[in-house]
Amino acid sequence: MSKLMELLGGWLEAGGPIIVILAALALSSLALIVGKAFQLAGTLNGQARREAAVEAWRAGDQETTTEALADGRRPADRVLATAMAGLDAGLDRDAVREDVERHGNAELEHLRRHLRTLEVIATVSPLLGLLGTVLGLIQSLQGLEMAGGSANASVLAGGIWQALLTTAVGLLVAIPAAIAASLMAARVDHVGHGIEDSVARLMVAARDIPGRRAQS
Repeated sequence: MSKLMELLGGWLEAGGPIIVILAALALSSLALIVGKAFQLAGTLNGQARREAAVEAWRAGDQETTTEALADGRRPADRVLATAMAGLDAGLDRDAVREDVERHGNAELEHLRRHLRTLEVIATVSPLLGLLGTVLGLIQSLQGLEMAGGSANASVLAGGIWQALLTTAVGLLVAIPAAIAASLMAARVDHVGHGIEDSVARLMVAARDIPGRRAQS
C-alpha cells in the first residue's frame, strides 16, 4: 500500500495541476457511477407482476391489482398505478394518456439525472490529458533548448513520459465514464419501453370493459 501511495504521489507531482483535476474528475465519476448503479438496479424487474396486475384489473380484482403494484419502487409500477387510478376515476383515455405521459417523462428524467455529467467527464478528460501532455512537452523542449549540447537522452525521455502521463490518466478517467454513461442511458431507454408496454396493455384491457368503451 505504501508503494502504491508513493507511486500515486509521484504521478501527481509529475503531472502537475492537470493530474489533480483529473483525479477529482475520477472520484466524481466513480461516485456518480456507483450512485446511478444503485438507482437503476432492479428498474427492469416486475414485468410479469405488471401483466398480472393488468389482468386482475380487467377482471375487477382490485385486491390482486393493489398487491401486484404495492411495491411501487419501479417507475413502470408507479406509472401503471397512475393510469389505473385515472381510468377508475372515470377519466377519458386521452386525459389518462396525457397524465401518463407527464408522469412517465418525469420518471425517466429522474433516471437520466447526472448521466449528462458522466458524458461531460468522458469528453473533457482526454482533452485535459492532451492539454497536460502538450504543456509538458513544451516545458521539456524548453529545458532541452536551455541545456544546449549538455542534454542527454535520459533527461529527454524523462520529460516525455511525464508529459504523456496526463494523456494516459485522462483516458483512464474517460473510458469507464463513457461506458457507464452509455450502458445506463440504454437501461433508461429500456425502462421507458417497459412503461409504454405496460400502459398499452392497460389501454387494451380498458377496451374490453363495457363501462370504459363510452369513454374511449
